[in-house]
Formats: sequence, structure tokens, C-alpha cells
Amino acid sequence: MEMELRVPPCDAAGAELCVVDMHTGGEPLRVVLSGYPQTIPGDTLLAKRRHVREHLDHLRTALMFEPRGHRDMYGALLLPPVPVPVPVVGGEVPVVGSEVPVADADEADVAVLFMHNEGYSTMCGHAVIALGRLAVDYRLVRGPPRSPETRVNIQCPCGLVTAFVEYADGKTRGVRFHSVPAFAFATDVSVTVEGFGEVVVDISYGGAFYAFASAQRFGLDVSRSRTRDLVDVATAVTNAVRSQVKLHHPTSEDLAFLYGTILTDGVTARIALQHHKGLIGLNQSRTFKSGATGSEFTGKAVQETTCGDFPAVVVEVAGRAFYTGVSRFVRRRKTS
Repeated sequence: MEMELRVPPCDAAGAELCVVDMHTGGEPLRVVLSGYPQTIPGDTLLAKRRHVREHLDHLRTALMFEPRGHRDMYGALLLPPVPVPVPVVGGEVPVVGSEVPVADADEADVAVLFMHNEGYSTMCGHAVIALGRLAVDYRLVRGPPRSPETRVNIQCPCGLVTAFVEYADGKTRGVRFHSVPAFAFATDVSVTVEGFGEVVVDISYGGAFYAFASAQRFGLDVSRSRTRDLVDVATAVTNAVRSQVKLHHPTSEDLAFLYGTILTDGVTARIALQHHKGLIGLNQSRTFKSGATGSEFTGKAVQETTCGDFPAVVVEVAGRAFYTGVSRFVRRRKTS
């Protein structure tokens, strides 16, 4: 029996939330197509992020939390690109890595705000790979798709990120993207982690700040240990770094926060860290395997640059994203 997909009459609060669900190497992404206010106040993307966090967070929780989402759900709210005046400091235009993109915001095809179960981020590599594919399939790019690759400029809260989407015979395939300048913030930092004592971490930036720690230090193996154990350790390290290390970003204090601790993935920031330590050179690829599906991502530093006073690199990350479904959600007036 076939039936029309529709939402029956109900005591709904606000507009329907229409989404496309995707995954990149098993990492979920829920792309919001409609249901948020069409106009979100703020003269920069970071300002819009603050407004959404302070005034529209009930929509995030409706989509990320159960019963519509789950604890690992990740989201992306698509917005029109935000014009950003490029300030001149000391006679020089600042490099990419903040609200000021490499190219003028007018070159962006789409802007995005990232969300998850705890709040909002400024960058997400697996989401950018999925959004690159979606932007071409939904014709959000300027002009018709081009073979062998279609370029997609995505304005993220951390800056402009350029994706290159494989396109042939009317179909999209793999995606690679070039990051904002990524850099090592601090290495061999000692923090006290509750239940584990002194732990040495590195801190790197790849659109967001991450701490890096060795899973072996905690008696864990990223391929064999339980996911819950890895998450619990990463959370403990994150809490320790947040309370004991003062972060700063050269161009925006809105970017000076620790997103999390990496034991298993995080390609952009990890490549920047390895390049800083002299473990890899330019255009030397590294392969990372998803613990969820075994899918592979590749990363390499493709250009040396700076971000403020930090030596930095532009990182190219490549992977594949897949569609899992589309949904139309409603919220009841009394219960969400």
C-alpha cells in the first residue's frame, strides 16, 4: 500500500522543520532546509550564531535531541551568504581564518551554522563534505555543475571554506575541501585530568580548537575499545583543558573556545599539528579511518600561510558523503 507523505492535522507550534539527513563516514549530518525564521539578525555570521544560540535554541534541541535526533546528531542550518566588510589593519588585509574570508563573502554560494547536542561549533569537516555534495545536488551553486569537479564556496563561522565536488554523468561523488588556515596553538601542555592525573596534550586549530591526547595513555585502543569509553576519556580531557588552558584566536574571541578532545579523528587540526612538528611535509597525504564505518578520509597540507602570528597551513581533506533520507518534523505546543 502506498500513501502520500504528509503531516496529519495536529496542534503544531511554529512551522514545519524540513531536513535532509546525510552521513560522512558514519558521522551524521541533518541539514535544515526550512523551518527557522527567514531572517536571522546579525551583521556577521558569528553574530547570527550568537542570535540563534540565545533566541532560537529550542529549534536546535528539537532537531538534535530525542525523539527526533540522538546524542551524536550533528546539524547544519543553511543561510544566505553574509556580506563581510574586510577591515584594513596597519595597511594590510588580514588573512583568512576569522569572519573575514579569503575571498569576499559575495563569492560564497551558501552560508552555514553548525549545531550539535551541546550547542554550536564554528567548523565541521564531515559536515562540509556532505554540504558540498548537497549544494551541487540542490543547485545552490552559481551556474550549472561542471565536470570533473564543481567548486562550492561555503561561508562558515570560522571563514570561507572551498569544497570541490566530483561531478560526472549528472551525479555527485567524492568531495575534497580546503580549510581555513590551521595552526598548532601549543604542544606538550600538561593538564590534570580527573581520575587520570597529569596528562600531556597538544592543542591545534582547524576552524575550531581541539586538544589531542594519546588513547594509549588511558589504556585504550581507538580501533578496539568501546566507543563509550573513548567518549568518556575525551570528555574528561576536554573539561581539564577548558579549565586550565587559556585559548585565544588572532582574529576573533568568538573562535577562542575548545570544541573537544581528539583520540580518533579530526583531520584538519591533526594535519596542522603534524606539519608543525615536522612529521609531514606539504602535499604529503595521511589517511584516517572512521571508527564508525571504516570509511577513509585523506588529509594533506597544501599551502603554508599565517594566521595572526601563528605559522599556519591550508589543509585539504577528502571523503565521501551519502544521503539517508528526508523528513518533515513538527513540534507540539505543549511538548517538544
